[in-house]
Amino acid sequence: MIMNHATRRQLLGSFSVFAAAAPGVEAAAATPPLVAAADVSTAAGEAAFQPTFFRSFFLGGFECSTHRRADGRRLDLIAATDHDVQAEQDYRQLAGHGIRSVRDGVRWHLVETSPGHYDWSSLLSMLRAAEAAKTEVVWDLCHYGWPDGLDVFSAAFVHRFAQYAASFARLHMAETGRPPSVCPINEISFLAWAGGDVGIMNPLASGRGDELKRQLARATIAAAHAIREAAPGARVIAIDPLINIIPRQGQDPRAVAAVNEKQFQAWDMLSGRLEPGLGGEPDLLDAIGVNYYWNNQWLHEGEREAVLPSDDRHRPLRALLAGAYARYRCPMFMSETSIEGDARAGWLRYIGEELRAAVRGGVPLEGICLYPVLSHPGWDDERYCPNGLLEMRARGSDRRLVHAPLATELRNQQDLFQALFASS
Repeated sequence: MIMNHATRRQLLGSFSVFAAAAPGVEAAAATPPLVAAADVSTAAGEAAFQPTFFRSFFLGGFECSTHRRADGRRLDLIAATDHDVQAEQDYRQLAGHGIRSVRDGVRWHLVETSPGHYDWSSLLSMLRAAEAAKTEVVWDLCHYGWPDGLDVFSAAFVHRFAQYAASFARLHMAETGRPPSVCPINEISFLAWAGGDVGIMNPLASGRGDELKRQLARATIAAAHAIREAAPGARVIAIDPLINIIPRQGQDPRAVAAVNEKQFQAWDMLSGRLEPGLGGEPDLLDAIGVNYYWNNQWLHEGEREAVLPSDDRHRPLRALLAGAYARYRCPMFMSETSIEGDARAGWLRYIGEELRAAVRGGVPLEGICLYPVLSHPGWDDERYCPNGLLEMRARGSDRRLVHAPLATELRNQQDLFQALFASS
């Protein structure tokens, strides 16, 4: 449902406005905005909503993919960025930028050493680091990857995933005294497409995307019930891309609209609106997270061509958010957004403008997650992806280099949102 990282890079090179900066360099000047859109000042009483879901309105997300690529290699982006051994300092460094809530990942393939047997050592240091840094974490339990030898299409997958999720919830309660916030399976729609339709990641299938989507929904539903039974009060969040596919000249808009509708299938399954036999129900989700990148709008079929905010065919992000909220009427946050290189600050400025407009229009937005907040190696060729607030390289000790323009823009956006919510 959303483009993979390789496609993002190909498109990135097509637009000079998004030229990448040299990695690890603290630039001095802020990036110009991507579009000429002046921010509208907030008048008293415009916003009647106060975000309460997270400890901080701005979150940071750590890339934590663990899938197997088509060549058989398993990724582990937490290890590749040294986040597993540097978690406490990473959390503390983000706290210095006003970020007290993060998205992070549990690596299922490391935890479940054999069916029903768990080694939590790979998680415990990170869990304890978060506690020490007083950082709230939304934990992804499956970020595209699962233990070797487990057939994702089997009944065993659903059973083992629910068992693992419940075991995690009990561990979290024992370690923190609090129920966890969890995204059971990250981006069901993207995983169903990438792994079930085009075979660029596990399970390397083709033509089985719909089947995989149902199975992942089934597993998420089972895990949600198991988590809440093990840790009453746990919060379950479903995260998927928010997209807009645009018809080319001569294409039937109604047919393209039907394709766009598929982006909602996973959320609809989980909430019981679609295929209720899977077990979904309206109260299953405590919140939904929407992922939105610079290329989440593109022309239908043919070579994937991104439609940018400066294009008349581009649908405003505020309208996409309003549509999603009208559909589900539950807490919602922007769970991923970023761009590479020098465009980072300008992209966040654009996102902030759109999201404040959405809030003024009645969308109760609970937060914005800079994702990835830490730059990382690319999925397919280990190319350095300079897309974070923090760079991988440390400066002196264990503190990461900071992308200064994005840090400056983040402070500006924090002030603007604080003023927006203070006006209510």
